[in-house]
Amino acid sequence: MQEKDFIELNGKKVSLYTIRNKNGMSIDITNYGARIVSIIAPDRDGNFDNIVLGFDTLEEYFAPEGEYFGATCGRVANRIKNGKFIIDVDELNLAINDAPNTLHGGVEGFHRQVWEVVWVYEHSVAMRYFSKDGEEGFPGNLNVTVIYFLAGDNSLEINYHATTDEATVVNLCNHTYFALQGAGNGTVHHQILQLNADFHTVADEHACPTGEILAVDGTVYDFRTPTVIQTRINAPEFARFGGIDNNWAIRNTQPTNIANAGYLFDKQTGRKIEITTSQPGIQVYTANGIKGMRGKDNKIYDRHGAICLETQGFPAAVNFAHFPSTMLLDALTYNQISEYKFSVEK
Repeated sequence: MQEKDFIELNGKKVSLYTIRNKNGMSIDITNYGARIVSIIAPDRDGNFDNIVLGFDTLEEYFAPEGEYFGATCGRVANRIKNGKFIIDVDELNLAINDAPNTLHGGVEGFHRQVWEVVWVYEHSVAMRYFSKDGEEGFPGNLNVTVIYFLAGDNSLEINYHATTDEATVVNLCNHTYFALQGAGNGTVHHQILQLNADFHTVADEHACPTGEILAVDGTVYDFRTPTVIQTRINAPEFARFGGIDNNWAIRNTQPTNIANAGYLFDKQTGRKIEITTSQPGIQVYTANGIKGMRGKDNKIYDRHGAICLETQGFPAAVNFAHFPSTMLLDALTYNQISEYKFSVEK
């Protein structure tokens, strides 16, 4: 493990931590937003490159265009419809930061917080954050822990734990922008996406669920067989968002609680990510809002230059009773796990 100080922010030390495994793979993680800054992984020829979008300085993460890069998003990831929800009979009103909705926890979500580092070992980092009752409008004092573990088989395991002292909502996810072709090296158009999802949540014009859950069969949302992204990304259903920005329901008939969500494969480099998770949904986002952004190592990031594979509860789940619940009661513990296994294919 290596540690490198970034800067002090609001009197708290922000540092960069590097975890490694025996295969030469390494991951840089900072406690600002408990976020992934870089993942160095090999291609089929043994050449290592950074495969996620990130920045060299802390200040660059403050800009709206890059504030979610690699971050842990919460207290509620994704959207809450119209920034409102009801617990018991009380209506709560949140900050609107993605009009007309609340996105990724609000204006000062978990991605903008300095997390406390619990431990750092060669292969793992644990960070925690205390979210006070009323923060960004959410009820209850919430204790959150995120653990990153890099295994010997090149899999990155992300564990989430949270407890509250009163009823609240929790939906945590990681918002890494994956670029298997190498960050700044073209688009993801040629990559192959496969999702073990028979249904998707229908989105309105603001990319927020309408409450409908429809079958993917016979539609552009059907990624059950491996599909080249370029063949779908310009379909009218996706083009209205500038690319893919939708949630799929991971097949829940799989034999274990840790389900196989699917994979992403880059034909040019041979790099592959296989995703497993205990979460019910996966939001796929093809970096539609990025344009000419200068990133880590002076690379230029452009539209569709990366893809987010956000395992999480359904967006706006707190607004729709028939969605898998994101409610957390004071007698329970929020426990979720997601794993991204990196490999190469010849």
